[in-house]
Amino acid sequence: MQIRLAKTAGFCFGVDRAVNLVYDLVDKGERVCTLGPIIHNQQVVDDLSSKGVKTIEKPSDCDAEYKIVVRTHGVEKSVIEEIENSGTPYVNATCPFVLKIHRIVSEQNPDTVTLIAGDENHPEVMGFRSFCKGRSYVFRNENELENIISSNEIGNNDSVICVSQTTFSLEEWKKCKKKLKKVYTNCEIFDTICSATSDRQEEAHSLSKECDAMIVIGGRHSSNTCKLRDVCSENTPTFLIETASELSGIDFSPYKVVGVTAGASTPSVIIKEVLKTMSEEIKEKEVETTEEVVETAEIADNAEKAAVDASADGEATFAEMLEESFSDDDTSKVVKGIVVNITPTEVFVDVPGRKQTGVIASDDLSAEPFDKCEDVVSIGDELDLIIMKTDDQDGVLKLSKKLTDAFKGWDEIVAAKEADEILEGIVTAVIRGGVLVTVKGTRVFVPASLTGVPRNQELDVLKGATVRFKVIDLNNSRRRAVGSIKVVALEEKKAAEEEAWAKLEEGMVLTGTVKSLTSYGAFVDIGGIDGMIHISELSWTRIKHPSEVVKVGDQVEVTIKALDDENKKISLGFKKIEDNPWEILKRDYPVGTDIDATVVGLAAFGAFANVIPGIDGLIHISQISWDRIKTPADVLKVGDEIKARITEIDFDKKRVSLSMKELLEKPEEKIAALASDDEAEEAADEE
Repeated sequence: MQIRLAKTAGFCFGVDRAVNLVYDLVDKGERVCTLGPIIHNQQVVDDLSSKGVKTIEKPSDCDAEYKIVVRTHGVEKSVIEEIENSGTPYVNATCPFVLKIHRIVSEQNPDTVTLIAGDENHPEVMGFRSFCKGRSYVFRNENELENIISSNEIGNNDSVICVSQTTFSLEEWKKCKKKLKKVYTNCEIFDTICSATSDRQEEAHSLSKECDAMIVIGGRHSSNTCKLRDVCSENTPTFLIETASELSGIDFSPYKVVGVTAGASTPSVIIKEVLKTMSEEIKEKEVETTEEVVETAEIADNAEKAAVDASADGEATFAEMLEESFSDDDTSKVVKGIVVNITPTEVFVDVPGRKQTGVIASDDLSAEPFDKCEDVVSIGDELDLIIMKTDDQDGVLKLSKKLTDAFKGWDEIVAAKEADEILEGIVTAVIRGGVLVTVKGTRVFVPASLTGVPRNQELDVLKGATVRFKVIDLNNSRRRAVGSIKVVALEEKKAAEEEAWAKLEEGMVLTGTVKSLTSYGAFVDIGGIDGMIHISELSWTRIKHPSEVVKVGDQVEVTIKALDDENKKISLGFKKIEDNPWEILKRDYPVGTDIDATVVGLAAFGAFANVIPGIDGLIHISQISWDRIKTPADVLKVGDEIKARITEIDFDKKRVSLSMKELLEKPEEKIAALASDDEAEEAADEE
């Protein structure tokens, strides 16, 4: 039998952060109680209990001299308020991704309806709802979402947003999003499934297809662990266990390849024990793992202690400084200082317990650009600082705030990478191969190819600009981060296109901007998506190039003629019906109208003359003159200005008949007129 271990099995960022926080408090001698189980893993809870950590259900259960730790799932808003009002010291270990959702829903207006994908009885979802200012509805799947929709409790004009529990099923979320986009076209959807959760589910789905059976390790009350079990069960027999002792009840003999994954609340020690138990009777070479969980856990555990370059300037590493903080040497110690004076070039601080004056040079104050020191700190501020140098002769401590900012900001950078979150920072330097973006006191390198700046343009255009980007790669051992501005721009463009497509219908009249011209038409931006006006749709008259009608940058009113959803193509119309020359002819030139026309062509059977722009009429050879002529060319040539009468219009066949002779005197009338003139002359002579 082969054993295949999932790459992403084990503690996620939020759980690792919370558990380490509690253990650190215990190691420091703190008396700790957790508000509910710190995570949904009984083994971890039992181990903490053995170290004196109590689990309480409500803040009032906390004994005196104890500190409360809020669990990773978070709690309801009223609970936090109760703790703060009681004055009990507490630490909020709520996962940053959960706090992000608290922030999203709390920032909405009271008339905004919040839809939540998740389990309404789960503490995480209960917390979300407590921060909602308006109505909120919870659904566990597409069917329950359909019930909410069919209840008609949400009106078409209501402002609607949707978030999800961080451990919600990725496949179910995709189906629900599709339904939401069709029903509530104005709904703002936030993808709040934790990236660690989605990665685990996707990997478990793929791995379960390649294995004869799957082992899922984790607490039976853990939402993300149960989701992993459900995902794997779709493809192969799946067993959920909490510890290695439960393996004895499973018969592995029918299976050649067994996959192993674990929930985000499962410690590496339990995973290691399960692997060891499963492989006791298997040769070492038969155990195939995509990545050792133990090694991964050790890397994550040592990330805080690794030798890292926090300043990104080649200075002493922050980890080394922390280590030296416990030695007798002052250099690199981490201290607290209170700002007592600010000058244009330095900030002076009082460091309790120190005789020397603390000084922060402006270069060591912040990695982000600033005009003056007052923009960064104020008198009375308490700062975490690093002693860069002790100068007893001058009686000063040379301190740095920039290094501590970088160290603190690194956790947020890591969290942003885990959550696939967009960050905002300032481009502070253009270097060889790209730019440096400063965010949360940490510098992130963005390669030139990922800045979104065209190759023929200098990167200097970004210097000093505020940019939105995502962290795409991390080097924990050196605290180096690589970001991409381009990926955010592409995601936002795609989101805008999807939103635009959801609202488009044939026949809609929109205003757009001409983006580019080709020989066959014009491309128009109609709000995050492009459509094309074919050259034949630009004018009622024949044109050789679109530039005869529009130019790049023009604001134009267009009509959607056709939508190709599969190929994402939009055909646009530009010609207006009121400009149709046949409509103008019908309105202003009825049969019998006399016109001035220009001869535009000659044929054996007649001549063609331009009636109005876009319409030519035929003057049959018999209608040119009352005299018999052999060919129109005998009396007309192209370019002649003539007078003619409209004698017939066929709007179905788009034909106009003209006559010149209708405006000429008939021969018999001319003879009669001449005879009359002769008689008049004779009468005059007789007189």
